[in-house]
Amino acid sequence: MDLGVILGDVHSTLSPREHLDGLLRQVEAAQRNGVRYIVMGHHYIYGNLRWLQPIPTLARIAAELDPGVKIGTMVVQVPLFHPVALAEELATLDILTRGNLIVGAGAGYRREEFAAFGVDFDRRFAMMDEALQIIRLMWTQDEVDFHGRFWRLDGVKTHIRPWQDPHPPIWIGALKDSGVRRSARLGDAWPVTPETRTDDMHRMFGVYAAARHKHGRPPVARHPLRREIVPGATTEDAFRRFESMARERLLAYAQRELDTRDATALTERFRQVAAAEAIVGTPDDCLGQLRALAAQVPVDPVIVRAQWPDMTADDVVAYLDDLGRDIVPGMREIVSIDARTMAASSAMASTSPTGEVR
Repeated sequence: MDLGVILGDVHSTLSPREHLDGLLRQVEAAQRNGVRYIVMGHHYIYGNLRWLQPIPTLARIAAELDPGVKIGTMVVQVPLFHPVALAEELATLDILTRGNLIVGAGAGYRREEFAAFGVDFDRRFAMMDEALQIIRLMWTQDEVDFHGRFWRLDGVKTHIRPWQDPHPPIWIGALKDSGVRRSARLGDAWPVTPETRTDDMHRMFGVYAAARHKHGRPPVARHPLRREIVPGATTEDAFRRFESMARERLLAYAQRELDTRDATALTERFRQVAAAEAIVGTPDDCLGQLRALAAQVPVDPVIVRAQWPDMTADDVVAYLDDLGRDIVPGMREIVSIDARTMAASSAMASTSPTGEVR
C-alpha cells in the first residue's frame, strides 16, 4: 500500500515567498519519506485562505519529482473550464511530468465559484459528463466532431497528445451513488472521500463494479482513498495532534457549502468524528487500522493532508518525517484486497449453503 499527500490551502496572510518555499519543502520531505503520490485540489476566490492553481503549480513541482512519484489534480473542477482548454493544459502537464500525471476530476460544490464564472451550478454534473467525453476525444483522436448540449466541435484538429498512451488515468470524484456510476462510466478510478465510512464503501464499490460491467468496461482493482493518518506517542497524543492540525479547517469546510461536513458535530464531538473517518493512534495502532481497512475494501494509495493552514513549514516536515519513520515502512507490507476478490466474497456471503440467494 502506497502513501500520497494532498497539497492544500494556507492563510492568505502568508507571503507568496513563504508559500512557495513551504510548498517545495513539503514536496522534498514527502518524497524523502517515501510518499509516492503528490496531488492538489482546486478552488477559486477563497477569501482568507489561498489556493494556488493546480495546473501551473504541478508543472513547477514536476521539476522536483523523484523517479516513480506521480502527481495529479484531486480534483479539478471540470465545469469551470472549456473542455478544449482543459484537455490541452492537462496533456501539456502530462508531457512536463514525463507521463506521471493523474487527472482527478470533479463537478465542484461551491456556488460562489460558479457564480463568478457565470456557470449554472445546477448543470455542473451534466457539463462535467460532456466535458470529459470531449477531453477523451481530444486526447485520442486526430480530429474531433462533437455535438452536445453545451459544446459543439466540428472538425477540430488536435495537436497536443498526452505522454501516456492513450491518456493519463482519470479519477472521478463522487459522493453519491449516481456520481459513483458516472465515475465508473467515464473514469478509471473513484477517489474515496475521507468522510465515507467503510460500510458505505463496501456498498458503493459494488455500485461502481456493476456500472463498469454494464458499460463493458474492465474492472478496477483498487481505488485511491483520502484519509488522514495521525500517529502519536500515545492515543491521547495522536488525537490532540489531529485536533490541533485539522479541527478549524474542517469547520471551515462546513461553512463553505460542503454538505458532508457538520459544524455541530465537529465542534461538540470532534473525537467521535476523527475516530470514524481518520486513522489516529500510536504507530502500531495506525498500522493495525490500515491492515484492517485493507482487508475489507480495495483501496490504494491512501492520501493524507500534511499541511493545514495553522501549521508552520517545520510542523509539516516533522509530521512527514514521523510518517516516513513510523508508518510508511509498515504500509509497504500491506496489500489491499482486490475489488474482484471483495465482490466474490460478497457474493458468497449473500448465498446460503443450499445455494439460495439470501
